[in-house]
Amino acid sequence: MSRLPIEDGREVVMHFTIKLTDGSVADSTKMSGKPAKFRMGDGSLTDNFEACLVGLRAGAKREFTLEPKDAFGEPNEDNYYYVDSSKFSEETKPEVGAILAFTQPDGTDLPGIVRKINGPTVTIDFNHPLAGQTVIFDVEIISVEP
Repeated sequence: MSRLPIEDGREVVMHFTIKLTDGSVADSTKMSGKPAKFRMGDGSLTDNFEACLVGLRAGAKREFTLEPKDAFGEPNEDNYYYVDSSKFSEETKPEVGAILAFTQPDGTDLPGIVRKINGPTVTIDFNHPLAGQTVIFDVEIISVEP
């Protein structure tokens, strides 16, 4: 087994779990049983997440706590949109906390979270669901290849 350290350009296979400070799991490759595979520097992970991995080798298990600015950022006010409730159908009636898909001009869907309903105005949040959250990044390195 290769004992190369993780560095820019190397291919990494790892399991990861992202937890919130209350211990709840936000995302985990272990749930699917399929580890993540990516090349350092390819944009799959943010620079701050990658920085946690540099120097680790196959077999390493680590846990890193990342503040919002180092993880998914703080919520951006520009990512809140106000939509008239008449724009929703009976099937997609907005409820606070619901995640709805909004089709973009290019045909892709963008998820938005219903944050507030104030009369005919529905506030939709297009920030990353973990924006503003301190997260715990728990990793298990399976392999590191050139």
